[in-house]
Amino acid sequence: MNKIYFQGTFGAYSHLAALSISPKAEILPCKTFDECFLKASKDPNSKIIIPESNRITGNIGIEYLIFEYRLNIYSEYFQKVEHNLLGIPGTKISDIRDVYSHGQALSQCSKFIKSNNLVEHVRADTAGSAEMISIYKDNKKAAIASSLSAKTYGLEIIKKNIENENGNLTRFLIMGKNISQPEFGKKKYITSFLFKLKSKPAALYQSLGGFAINGVNLTKLQSYPEKNSFDSFFFLCDLDGHIEDQKVQKSLEELGLHCQDFHVLGVFEADKQREK
Repeated sequence: MNKIYFQGTFGAYSHLAALSISPKAEILPCKTFDECFLKASKDPNSKIIIPESNRITGNIGIEYLIFEYRLNIYSEYFQKVEHNLLGIPGTKISDIRDVYSHGQALSQCSKFIKSNNLVEHVRADTAGSAEMISIYKDNKKAAIASSLSAKTYGLEIIKKNIENENGNLTRFLIMGKNISQPEFGKKKYITSFLFKLKSKPAALYQSLGGFAINGVNLTKLQSYPEKNSFDSFFFLCDLDGHIEDQKVQKSLEELGLHCQDFHVLGVFEADKQREK
């Protein structure tokens, strides 16, 4: 049976995403993102599912681990995020004073929190907050988490879908040690890679010229400082297309001339959500 590691505790959105992608897999929690990457780098038969960015609150902050471990990306998955207010059974909204959750979940539900005069408490993750509420059994305390968390920890959904905006999505990456990519066909693909430029003036400007000349669309280009450095940056990039497409190959060859480090992270089918 395949193993899939996720960060957090059972009931987390990562757990929910893993169940959606591979319900028959052995899904195992890790305390930290670092632990997830480490386990996958040591066990080629395992995969990890990692939240990479959120449509509303932006990047999750795992880029340095992508750079360090360089695991292969097999696919992307867009998970709909529906935040719920969870409490011990019988709790009313008027009873609640304190609300616990991950910092991003709290900010994504800020309007609801303010309108109900709740005091925010940041915790490591959403599901862990739900587990804590189930242990405390105090109707003045509630958590913001998934419906799976309510089921997992015997809590009641006091109010459903309390997020500021409907249609909130988190992009997850499914990654592992073994290299694997789909055959070049007629589907829509993403090629994901990282690079570090040679230190010279206008290096970034010159390096991107090949994409423009060959008509290749970059869907993501973000810079991150290398660990313990403010003057050395690497870039994470996604482009529309398969690495075996001639236009893509020519663009990447052109880019390579300007790089001191270049690494393809993966080629995978674009999630259907991209078209919506």
